[in-house]
Amino acid sequence: MMYKVTNEPKNNSLELLRQYHQSPSTQKRNQLVQFNIGLVRKEVHHWLNQCSESYDDLLQVGCLGLIRAIERFDLSKGNAFSSFAVPYIRGEIQHYLRDKSPSVRIPRHWVSLNRQATKVTQTLHNQLERCPTKVEVAAAMNISPDELQEIELACCNRAPLSLDAPVSDEEKGRTSLGEMVPDQRYRSFQLAQEDCILLQQALAKLEAGTCKVLEFVFLHDLTQKETAERMGISSVTVSRRVKKGLATMKTLMNSADSID
Repeated sequence: MMYKVTNEPKNNSLELLRQYHQSPSTQKRNQLVQFNIGLVRKEVHHWLNQCSESYDDLLQVGCLGLIRAIERFDLSKGNAFSSFAVPYIRGEIQHYLRDKSPSVRIPRHWVSLNRQATKVTQTLHNQLERCPTKVEVAAAMNISPDELQEIELACCNRAPLSLDAPVSDEEKGRTSLGEMVPDQRYRSFQLAQEDCILLQQALAKLEAGTCKVLEFVFLHDLTQKETAERMGISSVTVSRRVKKGLATMKTLMNSADSID
């Protein structure tokens, strides 16, 4: 199916948008992307100097935002498509950069110096026909060797290291980083699990009626009156069994701890 367009790019885009929403097709959508690619390029150039991502990657991400704008644009509201599309393009790029950003942020000028150090190292390597020392690289950059080392360490360590990363241990041999890092939350979880086991063991040793009362009151969150009605006993009996059951469980659990 042929679609009619005028000679002006703006009118071409609006007419094609109208036709696309009446009869969507990949061909028309791609044509709309080509008509409005300038919006993406302008936004990409804005972000290019603020991150380490390549132009092509940002352009592709921006085009995804443009496609979302094409899909959601409502011609009946009379808004300019460019004003509508730019927030979608910018938002898509910002989300991408936020997801790609390192967990540890370092000063931007350090990132620039680290890139410069790489170029200087390569240049000196070609000139000296050997690998240059840190002192030589730092002198060529007019910074101190200590500052260069600090920058390189910061850039090297800004990426997170997996807890599954293999490391060598003198006692255990080869192990993972996660096994060598103490986790207090995991220790708390272990203690909670141990308490649950002791609680279940103590409950199993209680008289059946007392155990049932405790389940109704503490597990099912019933009042003592509701528990009495369900079990066909008096509220006084329920209260007595609760006190007796808790005292017995405390004794059983304390004795179990002392044995361990």
